[in-house]
Amino acid sequence: MLEETPAIVNNWIQDWGLLSESWRVVLVVFGLVLGTAVVAYIASFIVGAIERRFKKTDNLWDDALLHAARKPVVAFVWLQGVYWAAEVAHRYSDAEIFSVNDKLLQLGFIVLLVWTLLRLIKQGEEMLTSPLKMKTPMDYTTVNAISKLSRAVVIITASLTALQSMGFSISGVLAFGGVGGIAVGFAAKDLLANFFGGFIIHLDRPFKVGDWVRSPDRNIEGTVEHIGWRLTTVRTFDKRPMYIPNAVFTTISVENPSRMLNRRISETIGIRYADVSGMAEIVSEIRDMLENHEDIDQDQTLIVNFLAFNASSLDIMVYTFTKTIEWVRFHEVKQDVLLKISDIIEGHGAEVAFPTRTLHLPDGVRLASEEAGKSDEGEASSAEPGGSRAPVDGSEGSSETQGDSAEATGEGS
Repeated sequence: MLEETPAIVNNWIQDWGLLSESWRVVLVVFGLVLGTAVVAYIASFIVGAIERRFKKTDNLWDDALLHAARKPVVAFVWLQGVYWAAEVAHRYSDAEIFSVNDKLLQLGFIVLLVWTLLRLIKQGEEMLTSPLKMKTPMDYTTVNAISKLSRAVVIITASLTALQSMGFSISGVLAFGGVGGIAVGFAAKDLLANFFGGFIIHLDRPFKVGDWVRSPDRNIEGTVEHIGWRLTTVRTFDKRPMYIPNAVFTTISVENPSRMLNRRISETIGIRYADVSGMAEIVSEIRDMLENHEDIDQDQTLIVNFLAFNASSLDIMVYTFTKTIEWVRFHEVKQDVLLKISDIIEGHGAEVAFPTRTLHLPDGVRLASEEAGKSDEGEASSAEPGGSRAPVDGSEGSSETQGDSAEATGEGS
């Protein structure tokens, strides 16, 4: 029936003699375009009503399909209506533009089909990664990779089909692509290396969007924002974007701290040598505190031991793991642990050691400060009535007393 419609319209134009032929053609074309607009509005309303009704069901795929097809259905109505109007105009016009109506119609069908499939792929990607629509959302990086691959397959297939419909030989195109692919491969080897690097990232999944990554081989550290086919975007901790070619990740080591199970507290705490008698009790109480701490993972290694006689302290090793892996929360737990260790040490009358040094002098050697102190004492004694002071020992006392007397005599004379 759709194929017979232009012929029926043409017969009506030829039989209706009230107006000239050109005016009759204009009226028919206008009527076809106006009717197309009305039908497109009705189609959009019907599809929208069906979509709202299907949203009440538990099946999410019918919602995605209808939402993806809504605009292409309206575009299909317009395509068919404009095609009929162009066919009518072509019967009474020699314009070359109307000679490609059939090919444009075929090409339009292909474009609308590709548009529908791309919209469906996008809807599926959003639905599979949404925690509001799925009880267990899929990994965004994996879904995004499959979505990109599906889009590429759809576009390549549609392009080959469009070339075939326009009269080009697909076998010739593929042969040309094979020869040209070699030249392109040599000219764009870095681009291909990045493409396959991105493919390996999606395949091996060493990290995903949102992960904290860093590399000991390169100055790379930050949060992954986007994984493309050529570049991966990493947001550094000073909020600068870092664009890294995917080929780099095939040659370097990458750490993914986001996948750690625990965070480690590893500290060496020293107390004074004078507190050695309380070492055993301090170590035991620190261990008991960690074993009963609610934020310490008891399934992981926990070590608290007297470690070594250091230069100016007796060292205690504290080695344990927290339950949390969040950076901010980890430092809060670590602060709490260190403060409790400090309280335990103070509770036993001990102190945390700081670097000190003891200097032993041989007999008979006196520091300059001591000599200055003794001279100050001598001056203070001579200023007293009588000009004498008690000797420190026999010989030194007598000599100093004699010296003071001599000075007093001299001043008197």
